Amino acid sequence: MRLGLTGSTLSKQSQDFWRYRIIAWFVALVVFMAVLFVGFRWIERAMIFHPVRYAPGEAWTLPQGAEDVWFSTADGVRLHGWFFPANPDAATVIYFHGNGGNISHIGWVGERLNSLGVNVLLFDYRGYGRSEGTISDEAGIYADADAAYDFVVKMKAVNPQRLVLYGQSLGTAAATDLASRRECAGIILESGLSSASDMARTVFPWLPRVFHRVGRNRFDSVAKLAQVNCPVLITHGDPDPVIPSEQAHALFAVAPEPKKLLIFPGAGHNVFGSLGKKYLDQLETFIRAAVKS
Repeated sequence: MRLGLTGSTLSKQSQDFWRYRIIAWFVALVVFMAVLFVGFRWIERAMIFHPVRYAPGEAWTLPQGAEDVWFSTADGVRLHGWFFPANPDAATVIYFHGNGGNISHIGWVGERLNSLGVNVLLFDYRGYGRSEGTISDEAGIYADADAAYDFVVKMKAVNPQRLVLYGQSLGTAAATDLASRRECAGIILESGLSSASDMARTVFPWLPRVFHRVGRNRFDSVAKLAQVNCPVLITHGDPDPVIPSEQAHALFAVAPEPKKLLIFPGAGHNVFGSLGKKYLDQLETFIRAAVKS
């Protein structure tokens, strides 16, 4: 008797072979996409946030005129800051720093703003400096901004109509988000980004725009700034090696009136640090006008 495989048996084996092959390819594709997604998110976080934590035993010099303050976020994270008092009736500035370092690097900002006769709050986001927690996305920064706002309004009895929000670099996203939801007298955006997507196009011009949606963070200040109901001052250096000045123009285009755009040739990314008193005078003019409007 001759043994062999019939045509139908061979056909079934062939079908099974390709079925298993397709399933294997699909599983491999899913695994690859998952690894790519996780890797992209890790790279995104590593590129955006550069906190410098306080080392136990490290000596921090309290800036002249400042006092240590602590306050907590709605999700229970304890934040640290420096408050520079002037007087209860003076204007108050909350300063939102950039994505790197901590407030020990910007004590001079508080001192110079305080020299104008205004109250100033410098504070660290979660995971920065002495603040507790870990920063992972923009939601954390927005929650920290809310906590800073509540601290000055509730604990320091600051009238929101005499409160100016001042953001620098990534801090402009926090200031803009807060101003779009809470009452304030004015907002200052120094070296600000228009959105995470615009930054991705700057850093990775070869990356297809569809991949911008994979990111966890939007930092969509262009959309939020249109919802702000207060005077806006936008400042930027040109050229800025970190955030192109074109993004300042994008912010200015959607900002409500009254608004002002100041582009400073040669000031770089740190406009205040580059220009000193010349810039401080511009800030003073804006703050005085904002709290009277």
